[in-house]
Amino acid sequence: MNDKSAEIAKINDAYRRVRQGFMVTRGVSALPNIATVLSMVQDFNEFSEDNDPYGEHDFGSFEVFGEKLFWKIDYYDSALELWADPLSNECHRVLTVMLADEY
Repeated sequence: MNDKSAEIAKINDAYRRVRQGFMVTRGVSALPNIATVLSMVQDFNEFSEDNDPYGEHDFGSFEVFGEKLFWKIDYYDSALELWADPLSNECHRVLTVMLADEY
């Protein structure tokens, strides 16, 4: 992990804890309790070389309600059309939570 990755991870962790801008897929919305799922994303801290090779805390996976779920943070420009540098003030984060089989 370098200084840039550490700064991105810090911003991503803060973003997840605020829990705004989360999107869920149809499969996730059909689960018994979405609040539990979102809390698990918010509190996720099981980062490893396998799920976070760049140390940016932008992806995670866990199991709940008998399902394997993924969450992923993507970085967009102000129009939400193009990629944006995650350290830019113009960057808008979008976190998507999905069932692993929806990936």
